[in-house]
Amino acid sequence: MALSPQTNGQKTAVSKENNKWIFPFILVTSLFFFWGFVHNLDPILIPHLRKAFNLTDLQSSLVDSAVFIAYFVMALPAGYIMRKYGYKSGIMIGLILFGIGSILFVPAANSLQYIYFLVALFVIACGLTFLETAANPYVTVLGPSETATKRLNFSQSFNGLAAFIAPAYVGPMILSDKNYTQAQLEAMAPAVKQAYLASEAASVKMPYLILGLIILAVAVVFYFTNMPDVKDEDVEGEGGASFAGALKSMRLRWGILAQFFYVGAQVCVGSFFIKMATTSAGIDEDSAAKYLGFYGLAFMLGRFAGTFLMQYFNPRKLLIAYSIINVVLSIVAMTGTGMIVVYALIAIAFFMSIMFPTIFSMGIEGLGHNTKIGSSLIVMSIVGGAFLPPILGIISDKTNSIQNGYIVPLVCFLVVLVFAFNGHKENRTEF
Repeated sequence: MALSPQTNGQKTAVSKENNKWIFPFILVTSLFFFWGFVHNLDPILIPHLRKAFNLTDLQSSLVDSAVFIAYFVMALPAGYIMRKYGYKSGIMIGLILFGIGSILFVPAANSLQYIYFLVALFVIACGLTFLETAANPYVTVLGPSETATKRLNFSQSFNGLAAFIAPAYVGPMILSDKNYTQAQLEAMAPAVKQAYLASEAASVKMPYLILGLIILAVAVVFYFTNMPDVKDEDVEGEGGASFAGALKSMRLRWGILAQFFYVGAQVCVGSFFIKMATTSAGIDEDSAAKYLGFYGLAFMLGRFAGTFLMQYFNPRKLLIAYSIINVVLSIVAMTGTGMIVVYALIAIAFFMSIMFPTIFSMGIEGLGHNTKIGSSLIVMSIVGGAFLPPILGIISDKTNSIQNGYIVPLVCFLVVLVFAFNGHKENRTEF
């Protein structure tokens, strides 16, 4: 049956409206890959810098602290800029900082000073804060609210793809097969020792320089791309956007708490993966880096699988099931021996893959014109990745067992489980 001209016109209008978002959506989704890529180089950097600068587990965990403190510091400014100037402005600032921070690895390596690596990582993370504050809510509002979680999981799946590629293909460029004990280093002639440290530090220069140049090129593409800003839904009877108004949402408050602990768990498991694999399973660093690639692959597959399963299962119920499984797997990682520990960690990656986007979308649900503020606050809670890994490092150093430290992600997954049970409740002012 032929459609009426009016109907055809309506369909054409809808089609044009959808098409104008396709390329911007592709570009924004690419950001998930890029920040996933650089984040998943951190587990490579930690053992590398630990070796190059003779660091303790606590000291090496400062890599994560430098990254995630930036999220805490920059989340609110990022949210303010985007409320005032829109998502595109936030993305542009984020890409520029990301690119500059990556290039700063070159002078950091030349300096042979650990602190300069931390500064470069902090600058990168400032950029990532802008990107995550913009991209996550941007994706959730590009379409019906009932499919927001699925869209965000789809975009976050490319974060998982990066989690596989970074350690598997770039990791070997950074890690060397030269491993010396402290006694061996002290026995070296000063010139030999200096040459070894310089070589270890220099291995990061090319990967990060190339990454920085690519990111700056992406910034140029964004600059010339028309990206209409998405207006947050107005909520009848409410005033303007405010922190007080946003924090009246119990969903948001639970989301902030859950994201703090989830990110802490993710960083703990990923950052100390190589240390766990080498000490618990007795494999060398190169082999551990390869298994870290499988860890990233499991994370990626988990994202795609989660997106598929959400077509048939409520995201909250899926989050409950995955949280319970990861509690059990954390116990296995703490008490197991040999390769069973490595396999447990890889499985944890699969089942925690949906947690960040699911917590994020549940946390900002129903915020209306407070969405950007809520997004900033949840991104701010990523600071859990700065505070919780050092606790794992302290436990490891004090007990001489990295496995004992994995009680930290165990507790974190329990908090996520509590959120999954409570975070869906209707908003109300009492906590």
